[in-house]
Amino acid sequence: MSTRIGVIDYGGGNLRNVLNVLKHLGHEGLLVSSPGDLDGLDRLVFPGVGSFGDCVAELDRRDLRAPLVDWVAADQPYFGICLGYQVLFERSSESPGAKGLGVFGGEVVKFPEDRGLKIPHMGWNQVEPADRDFHVWEGSPDPLYLYFVHSYFPVPEDASLVASTTEYGVRFASSIQKGNTFAGQFHPERSQEAGLQLMRNFLAAKE
Repeated sequence: MSTRIGVIDYGGGNLRNVLNVLKHLGHEGLLVSSPGDLDGLDRLVFPGVGSFGDCVAELDRRDLRAPLVDWVAADQPYFGICLGYQVLFERSSESPGAKGLGVFGGEVVKFPEDRGLKIPHMGWNQVEPADRDFHVWEGSPDPLYLYFVHSYFPVPEDASLVASTTEYGVRFASSIQKGNTFAGQFHPERSQEAGLQLMRNFLAAKE
């Protein structure tokens, strides 16, 4: 039986590129825009492009907040990309007052503007895994370079969540992992073969 992969559709995001990558890897992504669309899925991918506040407002409008929190809490496979990583946290300085999913404690903050950094952080940068034996990194290049486009990044309260770090003026948590949840600030769908390998590993992992 084929794996059923849901792709969160909140009216924004990088849906087409992610769907194309899944198709390239031999899978048909199924769009999730309402709670019922989660029924029968095996894995979930949350691609993200846009603002934190607009994203969580749209998730609320589509009644997806509670089902997404429940999905992660049940340790069902989840791959968050960029904004799909950020919304797992409680809040973001990008959108004061907007409430994230709050699956993990912490805040999404902006790169410091007093260090001469070009913001957004855009382009290829090195991702340094905390544990090379973690299955998502299997078969990936060393050193590993992935593609980024972002001005904000999460600061997890629990340092044990951090699956990789990246340096851009500051060293930040470029990905996290807990159980079957993996989420990163980079865009695997824009990262050529290195990104494809991460997606392959996520799709092939045993729960």
